[in-house]
Amino acid sequence: MSQKKREFMTIGQIDATGIRGPHEKELEDIGKNKIDSFKDIEFDELNKIVKDDLGGVLENIGFNEDWTITIEMFPDVVIHIAYTYFGDEFGDGIEAEFKFYFSGQKVSWVPGEDSATYIDIIMDFLERRIKETEVFERNYDQHTELMEKVLKQRTDPFRVLKSKDKKALSDFLGAKIWQTAEGWRIKRELLPEIYAEIIWDHDAGLDISFSGENLENIGSYHIELLGIFTINHILRFITIEYETEELPDICYIMFSRYFTKEKNWEHRRA
Repeated sequence: MSQKKREFMTIGQIDATGIRGPHEKELEDIGKNKIDSFKDIEFDELNKIVKDDLGGVLENIGFNEDWTITIEMFPDVVIHIAYTYFGDEFGDGIEAEFKFYFSGQKVSWVPGEDSATYIDIIMDFLERRIKETEVFERNYDQHTELMEKVLKQRTDPFRVLKSKDKKALSDFLGAKIWQTAEGWRIKRELLPEIYAEIIWDHDAGLDISFSGENLENIGSYHIELLGIFTINHILRFITIEYETEELPDICYIMFSRYFTKEKNWEHRRA
């Protein structure tokens, strides 16, 4: 992750609704629900989990926090989970809190619902690693109805990808990419030793599979969601690279309200 000067956004800025949006409340609730799991953990123990299991860093980003977990969702899309302990300083019953910040040149591309759900998954992942509890669902070889719907909805935009896009898409996504006689193979490490492989076939359409030594550290439903976020980010690449072409409406749903306002696009076309 880049160490250059960072500019931070909140989820409210990304949602760009002008009012307190649902994802702000969602993140507040996530923070409150998980706070107790982090109160007594030693810094060195947390640092090891963040580095080894999450692939992030434990740092201070300058908000007077005790520490911040920083993780790269995608290249130039960075999530910061800031923890501050108050004790009984204010006498309001709130001993500690989480705040969530976002940085990176492309962080405003990703809609609040993807970012909030991603944070929920990460917080659940961390809580289980701290408590050393097992996941409940391990149906990694089966697609849920949601995934089947996503694969069907998002297959057509892949048709516009060309050989020249391979390097740029690889950098954009942080993934290894192969062009095959049938289409494309895209493999990305979602968390350390946890991989998603997206396969697009000219005839069969879109499919996804998951693998890795640490796959069983995360539930199958959560890994599906991380896979969906990856497919969504590929559609963002396609939309920007081929903005002048007639693209399926699904492509424009992939972006935040902040970004669509900047582009003067009609937000969330039907």
